[in-house]
Amino acid sequence: MTQLSTVNTIATFGTAIDKIVSPADLRAGGMSRHDIDRRCRPGGPWRKLFPRAVLLHNSEPTRAQLVRAAVVHLGRDTIVTGVDALQAHGLGLPPPPLPHLLVPEYRRAVLPHPMLLERTTLLPRPVYVEGLPVAPVARAVVDAARRETDPGRLQELLTVPIYYGLCSADQLRAELDRGCQRGTREVRRLLRGLSSTAGTFLYAAARRLLRNLPLPPPRWNVEVEDLEGRPLGEVDAWWDEVAMGWRFGTEPAGNGSRSSMALAGADVIVVTTSPRQLTSDQDEDAYLIGTELVRAFGRAARRGRPRVRTNSRALVAA
Repeated sequence: MTQLSTVNTIATFGTAIDKIVSPADLRAGGMSRHDIDRRCRPGGPWRKLFPRAVLLHNSEPTRAQLVRAAVVHLGRDTIVTGVDALQAHGLGLPPPPLPHLLVPEYRRAVLPHPMLLERTTLLPRPVYVEGLPVAPVARAVVDAARRETDPGRLQELLTVPIYYGLCSADQLRAELDRGCQRGTREVRRLLRGLSSTAGTFLYAAARRLLRNLPLPPPRWNVEVEDLEGRPLGEVDAWWDEVAMGWRFGTEPAGNGSRSSMALAGADVIVVTTSPRQLTSDQDEDAYLIGTELVRAFGRAARRGRPRVRTNSRALVAA
């Protein structure tokens, strides 16, 4: 193989997602097995994370790179589930020690990196996020919840996806009924106490409306502060690049007007929508809300960004 061909192949795969590619794809691109092995030797520019997955640099792989490499190595019908799947769906939950992968029941595989490899006859239909096959939200939540032993983390695991409108409590119960019953007793007990609250419906409605608007994804449920850390107020959705907020829930009792005044005084643009209007099934209401948000975003982008910041608990929309 000529040096030019090698350079062209490297350039072709240099933009691979997470810098992970299979040796078979490299060979199909024109590289020889010898060139691949040479580059993956100790001290070389690449690393072979798995027999059928190459990392196109030689630094320590991230968790995301290891997960994608495992999927590439295991091949067809491998699905990421649990918290790693929920992170792909946009939820910033802390991951457990081991990534969780689903493979068909007949698959016999050993991975050189520690991972939870579950063989199952109940493979879900995957959702693809940047080419990575991940379990649907309800399945990912249930798979993670069955193995979570910390009560606080389990509560968060069950409530956060519901709160942000990614699934419902009924969907979680149905998923529990479909799958393995081992480790579900505490999960069922907590689910009995969950209901689809008004706030859940509001966030789900807001996410649906934003999907049809030419706006970048916001962060949700944000506390806005000045640069000295003094709280100014809370917004339900936040576009940090232009310092614009959107309120569609009920104002906090007793200090709603005060926080609105503080945000306005800091030159933060806030769009306010009533819960009734947001959950209306009238197309005209959705059009009016969308128009107001887009126009407000334009105003916010044209003025200088005010000197405000947010706390670190906000979640990016999926």
